[in-house]
Amino acid sequence: MNVLNRNTTKANTYTERIIQFGEGNFLRAFANWMIHEMNKQANFDAGVVVVQPIEQGLVKLLNDQDGLYTLYLNGIKNGQAISEHDVIDCIQRSINPYENYTAYLANAENPDLRFVISNTTEAGIAYHADDKLKDTPQTSFPGKLTALLYKRFQTFGGASDKGLIVIPCELIDKNGDNLKKIVLQYAANWNLGGDFVEWINEDNIFCNTLVDRIVPGYPRDKMDAITAELGYKDNLVVEGEQFHLWVIEGPEAVKEEIPAEACGLNIVFTNNMEPYRTRKVRILNGAHTSLVPVGYLYGIDKVRESIEDVVVGGFLKDAIFEEICPTLDLSKEELDQFSKDVLDRFRNPYLEHALISISLNSTSKYKTRVLPSVLEYIKRKNELPNRLLFSLASLIAFYRGDRDGAPITLKDDQSALDFFAAQWATGNIRDIAKATLSNIDFWETDLTQIEGLLETVTNHLENIITHGMKHALNSL
Repeated sequence: MNVLNRNTTKANTYTERIIQFGEGNFLRAFANWMIHEMNKQANFDAGVVVVQPIEQGLVKLLNDQDGLYTLYLNGIKNGQAISEHDVIDCIQRSINPYENYTAYLANAENPDLRFVISNTTEAGIAYHADDKLKDTPQTSFPGKLTALLYKRFQTFGGASDKGLIVIPCELIDKNGDNLKKIVLQYAANWNLGGDFVEWINEDNIFCNTLVDRIVPGYPRDKMDAITAELGYKDNLVVEGEQFHLWVIEGPEAVKEEIPAEACGLNIVFTNNMEPYRTRKVRILNGAHTSLVPVGYLYGIDKVRESIEDVVVGGFLKDAIFEEICPTLDLSKEELDQFSKDVLDRFRNPYLEHALISISLNSTSKYKTRVLPSVLEYIKRKNELPNRLLFSLASLIAFYRGDRDGAPITLKDDQSALDFFAAQWATGNIRDIAKATLSNIDFWETDLTQIEGLLETVTNHLENIITHGMKHALNSL
């Protein structure tokens, strides 16, 4: 059977306009897929040169397949469960700078180069004091990027039209701002000069981003069936969900250079990404966290099954649309569509998420993902969000460590586990509720000071413990 490559499969060749740090599953199922779509639909003509950011990686496999790989997108699309696949051909070549630093640095001399994309893990955007300009290569990703930018600055004499648009995808807040800060730190430490610093500030754009797509990765357990279906061998098959969202914070000029809108891609260009970050944390992550103790104590094990259940699914939908969305400042249309997309993602039949596996550190997750909605709802409505507080009561019940007589494997900081173990040993529900809600280590505030909140959560908790989750949820 043939191996996927450009000799065995028809593929396009594009102008090398993008250098990409990272060759892992996420970028190949996310950014590279979008580039592929823009190449096909909008004549973007953007070829990607992949750079392996650490010493070990997939560059050899990518080069063996001439940059080609098969992407499967599985999930809910236009209301239907769909699995579809395509050969992605935007990657033109791949470089391991640890083996050929000269080839890496030569990219700086390419007059067509315009974009930098990266995903080097959360730890990738970091300063390494030992990095030097003379290193071949530098240890850190920002160090490598600084060397590339300086080479480009020298090659083109600081020409303003040879600056780059840098779009990092690492999962840290203000990723572009942090990356630029480190690049400037290297510029200072390496004495690269004021003209270079001015060129970085004036002629290069560092975007902050928010990325969202579930990428399970290489489907090892399904490869025999996939290979039979494809009729060729592909060592780089990657799976992703249908949903995608890329929020790019930057000047209007960035939007003008990326033809996302013409292709129907869910790329949002904005000068302020915070409302979108808040939307994701409150609706997507907040819904997950609100669901876990309710669904699990109800007797359901999977996220998808929870959404499909009339009672549990109805509870979560009402919590999202009636108690979370009203706390956010984006348009109702945007919030409704994002919420519907979230529910579709939760009921994706191709992805099975166990509730127990996402229950890790549920107290801290509730504080960052759900509590802000609770407090904002009270502020705006001058009333309590009943469903979100029912979820909080369910969380306290969950940490009792019992589901219908079977022990629950609780995973949290030991201090949190010790706290709940001591509280539940007393057996006094009202005292447990009061101690939990007044625990400033959990919430950074005393929630019992909010009028009516202690009574509401206590009543829910008593109902859950006395009559069981099914009765309590049905009576909600």
